[in-house]
Amino acid sequence: MPRIKNGFKGERTIVLPAFLIEKLKQDPLGQELYITDIGYYPHANFHYCERTAEEVNEFVLIYCVEGQGWFELAHRRNEINSNQFFILPKHVAHAYGSNTANPWTIYWIHFDGKKAAFFSSGFDRPCNITPEAHSRIKERLTLFEEIYSAINSGYNKNYMLYATTSLFHFLGAMKFIGEYRDCGSMNYSQKDVVQLAIHYMKENLNKKIRLTDIAGEVKLSTSYFSNLFEEKTGSSPLRYLNYLRIQEACHYLDFTDMKISQISPLVGYEDSLYFSRLFTKTMGIPPSEYRQRTVYRFDLDFSE
Repeated sequence: MPRIKNGFKGERTIVLPAFLIEKLKQDPLGQELYITDIGYYPHANFHYCERTAEEVNEFVLIYCVEGQGWFELAHRRNEINSNQFFILPKHVAHAYGSNTANPWTIYWIHFDGKKAAFFSSGFDRPCNITPEAHSRIKERLTLFEEIYSAINSGYNKNYMLYATTSLFHFLGAMKFIGEYRDCGSMNYSQKDVVQLAIHYMKENLNKKIRLTDIAGEVKLSTSYFSNLFEEKTGSSPLRYLNYLRIQEACHYLDFTDMKISQISPLVGYEDSLYFSRLFTKTMGIPPSEYRQRTVYRFDLDFSE
């Protein structure tokens, strides 16, 4: 059976020259994460590659979008199907190849840098990117094309650094698959619910509003709304409301000379002592001290 390392019809490959890689290693941004090789192999029949530990000087990401393949790491063979990816660690012997009956189509990147191990951790096994309404598969591939295009534009340093920043995004979309999906393509009705709730809070900071009021505004039960809000923001609705109120209080302290007893009802607290305690707990200092620091910050002396 023939084995082919590269040379597939329709393939695209870029191997960065050694001098450019050395320049990236010296750059404050480039040294964090940089690409050494990048490519795309469509229907890579008989594709096969094997490297010893001494030959593996960077991490290798392979993303299979069609067909099937396999990889071997630490004497363990793993089968790969479409919509799966894996990342091979550096300095570890490996082998990989295409399925002979159903050859894979893959996007691949060789990369290294100080942050490379962080993005690679936990992906030395088949990892799924399940196709569904909000998987953002096309957007992820668009990111890859952005990286490829930047590198293909020539060995200009700015293009290389742009490729690096895009690589951060691309690898982040792999490492944080759920968050990447949710942030760009979460159920829009859910996104709207959270934004509507926050808007309602901001418009009513001076009023005494309860959880039932906020949930009622977006026409959801309090339990479902609370779970949804915390899932999307990382905070309970009432805790988030308190943060908004303290934020508004900081604005009054920064830009007005109103007394604390005047500010507290404007941000929903009739009891100014309770407001002061909550402010101190949130900001780490009492409102009076916060104001003094603000005055000091803006009270510039222009005298000679």
